[in-house]
Amino acid sequence: MSLADLRARVEAAFAAEHGGKPLCCVQAPGRVNLIGEHTDYNDGFVLPCAIDRATVIALRPRHDRQVHVLALDAGPERDTFDLGEPILPLIAKPWTSYVRGMVREAMAMQPDLLGLDMVIAGSVPQGAGLSSSAALEVAVGTAFQAAGALAGIGPTQLAQMAQRAENGFVGCQCGIMDQLISARGEAAHALLIDCRSLATRSVAVPAHLSVLIAHSRVRRGLVDSHYNERRAACETAARHFGAVALRDVHIGQLEGSGLDPIILRRARHVVTENERTLQAAVALAQGDMATLAALMAASHASMRDDFEITVPAVDRLVDLIGQVLGEHGGCRMTGGGFGGCVVAVLPTAAVPDVERAVQAHYRSPDGLPATLFVCRASAGAGRLT
Repeated sequence: MSLADLRARVEAAFAAEHGGKPLCCVQAPGRVNLIGEHTDYNDGFVLPCAIDRATVIALRPRHDRQVHVLALDAGPERDTFDLGEPILPLIAKPWTSYVRGMVREAMAMQPDLLGLDMVIAGSVPQGAGLSSSAALEVAVGTAFQAAGALAGIGPTQLAQMAQRAENGFVGCQCGIMDQLISARGEAAHALLIDCRSLATRSVAVPAHLSVLIAHSRVRRGLVDSHYNERRAACETAARHFGAVALRDVHIGQLEGSGLDPIILRRARHVVTENERTLQAAVALAQGDMATLAALMAASHASMRDDFEITVPAVDRLVDLIGQVLGEHGGCRMTGGGFGGCVVAVLPTAAVPDVERAVQAHYRSPDGLPATLFVCRASAGAGRLT
């Protein structure tokens, strides 16, 4: 569904729910990470791009401190809460934690925050590893900004607020990548992000290349607990070396280190993935597809064997696409793991061949075909005009 279609949908629902027109609509995109998985919370490097799948919110300020939310994709379901009272999780409606957590962060920045009417819909697949949660969090913050709140808060600060909401309210100890690329994405570019300094470097996606996302139709299960376990393992490894984070550890330090074998494998993935990400940014900018393909293949093997976050269906999908592309394009799992999507960077002319192969030869464990879509690197969050 296009942004225009999403906007029409939320505006029509807003009129039915609240009467009249919203003040405006805002959007925040999902993302696909081309390479650099589970490196962000290790102060490392990532190479994502925002995609043309987004969360859109129609909004109108209120003159009291009530927040009224209608989520069209969750039933629809409603949530109402008062900014004059403690903002607590609503266990019966898990989606509300992303909204409430972000509003609580906004309150920490601006205690006299006034309420908002919001109608929300999105086109970022949920449970697919494309950061539907970050898109929702950043969109909520952008909605309050569009209503005149949070003056002086830039996109990086907005991303940090969204990360705090997910860490402290939702309970997933994610890094900064998802929120930062949703807030700061650039059209036709990936961003090489230094997750320690939050410095970014634009990396143009050559015009003849496409980014293809294939959803395995394996919905990610228990990902938050697995994610937190992997993060704890990385922190254990960093402490072993007296390092602030695994970003500061080199591959030569790992061998003979005496680390527990599982902790060693987790650390080895992060250390080698950081180096692959830096090399991939150069290869992408130069259009060096053979190098990029090799780096993406090595990344997937590392996620499979060392970090152990892939599943057999995702491995099969990556192998199938890789057989079609050879050295002319790269493919790997993307996202937190345990299901979700794979990403391929490939010549646009090769897209039909990949689509035919996947449609003919891939089915999920439930017998479902993969969902394929070609996306473009898109701009970050903002007001729709």
